[in-house]
Amino acid sequence: MTQTMQAAVVEQFGQPLVLKRCDIPTPGPGQILVRTEACGVCHTDLHAARGDWPLKPGLPFIPGHEGIGIVTALGQGVTSVKEGERVGVPWLYSACGHCEYCLSAWETVCAQAQFGGYTQNGGFAEYILADPNYVAHIPEGLSACEAAPIICAGVTTYKGIKETATRPGQWLLVSGVGGLGHLAVQYAKAMGLRVCAVDIDDSKLAHATRLGADAVVNAKQGDPIEAAIKATGGGAHGVLITAPSLSAFRQGVGMTRKHGTCVLVGLPPGEFPLPLFEVVANCITVRGSFVGNRQDMAEALDFAAQGKVKADIELQPLSAINQVFERLEHGDVPSRVVIDFAAV
Repeated sequence: MTQTMQAAVVEQFGQPLVLKRCDIPTPGPGQILVRTEACGVCHTDLHAARGDWPLKPGLPFIPGHEGIGIVTALGQGVTSVKEGERVGVPWLYSACGHCEYCLSAWETVCAQAQFGGYTQNGGFAEYILADPNYVAHIPEGLSACEAAPIICAGVTTYKGIKETATRPGQWLLVSGVGGLGHLAVQYAKAMGLRVCAVDIDDSKLAHATRLGADAVVNAKQGDPIEAAIKATGGGAHGVLITAPSLSAFRQGVGMTRKHGTCVLVGLPPGEFPLPLFEVVANCITVRGSFVGNRQDMAEALDFAAQGKVKADIELQPLSAINQVFERLEHGDVPSRVVIDFAAV
């Protein structure tokens, strides 16, 4: 008899996920099967379920790209992981491994890259198929629920900070102090940076202060660009925009110091114009950053394993996924929701 699993499935874009029983997949050659213990919920999952982006997932599909679990079966030829090992199945599900981008540690932009919970079924299910060459290896002492946000929100913000090229003692401005931003503040402080946090929610700004932010700016009060420039003594050397808000993108460029770097991480639908004169005359770099490579992942997890970075998480059962999505859409998630598969 075929064994089944519980999964939350997108059957139509923009409609609630359907909770249903599905067959547990069998790993083929070069694949592994992971029994899911936890899976973080990311704003990207909401974009995926709504079909917001130009390249849409094929229907039906199972979202979730922060899945953590135990390897329960190995396909033929797999030697890089062992049964019983705790791994994460991240956004970068796999890549070709031999193009110019893969060979230069930019596998996230490989033309043949596959993405967990998007082009491949993800972690909103009790079991996940995975490519053993691209799973995250979870360090000892880091629980599944603690690790889940690190393999997307954590590595994305950590890589984004690195892409700003900000050095210890310089200012990093974090725009948006939610699921990604509250981790960015912690990574930045652990890396020796001075942090200015920007948000429209005073409670999130108070949270950023508790996490070590040196200055905070409420973008709904007065002129946020002027306030940020004043707080950082001329603008931030690096700006990391995590907020899924076009106004945050426009403001972020204005908050960047001369010869600074503004890194875009949030992915709201739409476009935003760049003030060309200011960008050119002030020698500002505007750069996109898309999650991180496998070495970035290992480093991001190591910060968490050392206790220097800790995601603020709220546990929910898989059965609550549609309510979680609704809250996420209305900005009613203070930090990160993690689906706990041990919960009923």
